[in-house]
Parts: sequence; C-alpha cells; structure tokens
Amino acid sequence: MKVCMILEGCYPYVHGGVSTWMHQYIQAMPDTEFVLWCIGAKAESRGKFKYEIPANVTEIHEVFLDDALRIHLDQNPNVALSEEQIHDVSALFQGDPLVWDPLFELFQNQKMNPVSFLMSPVFLNSLVAICREKFPYISFAEYFHTMRSMLLPELYLMTQDIPEADIYHATCTGYAGILGSMAKWKTGKPFIVTEHGIYTREREEELLRAEWVLSYFKDMWINLFYQFSSCAYHYSDKVTCLFEHAAETQRELGCDASKQMVIENGIHYEKFCDIPVKQENGKIEIAAVVRLARIKDIKTMIYAFMEVKAKIPEAVLYIMGDADDEEYAQECRNLVDQLNIKDLIFTGNVNIMEYFPHLDFTILASISEGQPLSVLESLAAGRPCVTTDVGCCRELLEGKQGDTFGIAGYCVPPMHVDMLAGAMISMCRNRQLRLKMGEAGRQRVKAYYTHEISMDKYRRLYQEVL
Repeated sequence: MKVCMILEGCYPYVHGGVSTWMHQYIQAMPDTEFVLWCIGAKAESRGKFKYEIPANVTEIHEVFLDDALRIHLDQNPNVALSEEQIHDVSALFQGDPLVWDPLFELFQNQKMNPVSFLMSPVFLNSLVAICREKFPYISFAEYFHTMRSMLLPELYLMTQDIPEADIYHATCTGYAGILGSMAKWKTGKPFIVTEHGIYTREREEELLRAEWVLSYFKDMWINLFYQFSSCAYHYSDKVTCLFEHAAETQRELGCDASKQMVIENGIHYEKFCDIPVKQENGKIEIAAVVRLARIKDIKTMIYAFMEVKAKIPEAVLYIMGDADDEEYAQECRNLVDQLNIKDLIFTGNVNIMEYFPHLDFTILASISEGQPLSVLESLAAGRPCVTTDVGCCRELLEGKQGDTFGIAGYCVPPMHVDMLAGAMISMCRNRQLRLKMGEAGRQRVKAYYTHEISMDKYRRLYQEVL
C-alpha cells in the first residue's frame, strides 16, 4: 500500500505538534510505503528537513508557493474559455460556491499557464465587472493586485504533477486540501482529510487580526479559505478530526456527517509514564512546549508570568520550541527584556525528556488548538497543565462524558492575562493538588490517548477506504 501524505507548512521543515505527529505516524506503519507531497511557503526551504526521514518514505515532492512568482508569461498567450468556464472562474473570484471540476480540467489537464491566465482579457473583464458591482469605491489597482496575489498560488498548485499512490491523505483542508481533491478527481483513488485544528477557522482568526490585509479585502481572503474547505469536504471519502466538538464545526462548514470519523491523537505513553515525581528543590519550574508563533500567544504567557513572578519569586518558566515566526519570536524576546522579567528562559528546540523530571507543571496559552500533543505528554508524565479553553484542552483536563479520573489542570479563556496568571499561581502554591491532578491526567491518557489506540484506528480507516 502506498499512501501520499499531503502536508502544508509543517513536516519535515519545522518542529511542532503536527510535524511530531506525522513523523511518529510514518514510523508506526513500517509496512506502508509513504510519499510526501510537501507544500511550503518559500523555495529557500527546499531540502532543509528538520527530521531524519524514515526508510519507508520512498519519495518526497516539494512545491513552494513563492515559485509561482517565477512563472514566465507565455510568449503567445491565447486564453480562450467557454461560457461555463468563465462562470466558474468568476465564482472563484467572488468567493461563491463553485464546481471545481472545470478548474481542475483547465489547469491540470489543459495545463493553462496561471500567469498568462491572470494577465488575460478574460480575467481582466471578469474582474472589472465584479469590482463595479461590489467594490465601486475602491482603487481598481488595489483590487486587481489583491485578487492576483490570492489566486496565483492556488492556480499554480493545480498545475502540479500528481504523485502516484493508492490513497491520498491531506493533513488540512487548505492548499493541501486542493491538491488532495485534485488527486481524487484525476485518479479516482481514495482521499482522506485529517484536521488537527479547523483550518478555515484558524485562517479566519489570523486574517481578522492581520495588518497586511486591507480591511475591505479581509472577507475575500476568508471566503477563499472557506472555498478550500468546501472543496476538500466535497471530494474526500473520509474526514477525520480529533474530538466531537471539532466534528460539529466541520458539519457547520458543510462536511457530510456520513464521511466523518473522530480519531484522537495518541502518544507513546510508555516513554512518559515512569518519569518520577519532582523532588522539591526550592523552585517552581514551569514549561511551555510550544512553537514561537502568534497563534500560540506567547505574549499573553509572558505578561501572565510577570504577575506570577511578583507573587511566586521562586517560579521559573522555560519556553521550549523553535521560532515559527522569527519576527514574532524577536518581539517576544524584546518584551521579556523590556519588562525585565527574571527566570524566563527561551530554550529553543530541546529534548523535553531531559526537563520533565524537574518540572512541576506545564502551560499553554494558545488562541487556537486542536488536541495538543504537548498537553498529552505532560499529563502522561504526571504533570498537570494550565491551558486556554481552546480546541480539546478542556476535555483533556476535565474528561469527556463517562470519564471519572478527575481534574488534571485548569482551563482559562484565551488572551486573558489575569486568569492565566491566577491559575498558574494556584498551581504553584499547592504541591498536593499538582500531584493529584497529575495522576488523574496520567490515567486519562493511558485509557484514551495512547499511540497504539490511535494508529489502530488509522490502519482500519485505510483498509476501509481501499
């Protein structure tokens, strides 16, 4: 069996939750041949892998969105479209529901040059008509260039050669979902989507906060990603997510309930379960195992720790992870210096196993999450957590229906400095409570969230779709 994993902005280029999951996933299926179809932002990342690629990965196909900027205009461009194609293209521009087959036919089979298309009279005339109707009071030049920047990466992806495989498996509904849908359309082979977070909602949150998008174009960008998820849900044979609330959100976004399946994340429980209880050493040592990215809201964590430090002088915070966004990472380091916070340490990417014996508890301040591996690993090690109430975090800490193991930490609203600090201070002040919560978390992971349980479900899913 050959499985093509379609990956966007994660493995094998960066460390982090989805990348860690992907690496362990491939290793857990040594009898399966994997092909990686990797989408990256910048071509300068080509071949710069942060993982040792497992032996059962036989091919890696890399495609970078900024390569679309290096496509040359045809010398004799002749873009002629049928009325049906013009209608479908216009729907794409406007963020309306659309039929994707004609677009796949145009750019995949007919090999339409995306740059020639975006410089054609057909494109210009459609855009002029839409701008007159919907944006009569804005600069047409701004509208034109915004639409080109939105559409060029997407259309470029549609021109890519499709790797041969028995199953296509995308790890999100974004650009990866477009490639997977196109592979399903062209080959007829099964297509699975696995969402660790709800991609569309995460992009919407980012765009609403983004300063690089003009306010009156934000809805256009958001609608583009809603189109992506609609496409992926339509062409997929199965759509998995990590917990029931995420499945509800998928249905709200148009996913057919008959395609859905909940498969929880799993970790190697045996690696963590025997880590001994921390011996008191006069410090309260806290860890945040997290990429330095805006969606992880490191700044709220920093402000909260400043409040903790004022009341718990012996507290130490380790922020462990790579810089996913170097500009944001530097802003966070500068903030620590400006606030003159002591004992807050950016460790970079480290072996968490070397730190766990010294840790009292862990924290996570994300604005959006799925089912974070870092929380599962912390609980398996008997370390309780303070998290924001996003994704599956509350379920991990308090249990789902029928779970009697008890509370394994505190859940607070995202972006709420005082409540995050208060929960951390409560955890710092009560060692017996930390031990009790840690044991509850350990038992919960053992019962529901082991790697073996999760992988068995994926193996059965592959056999089902085949």
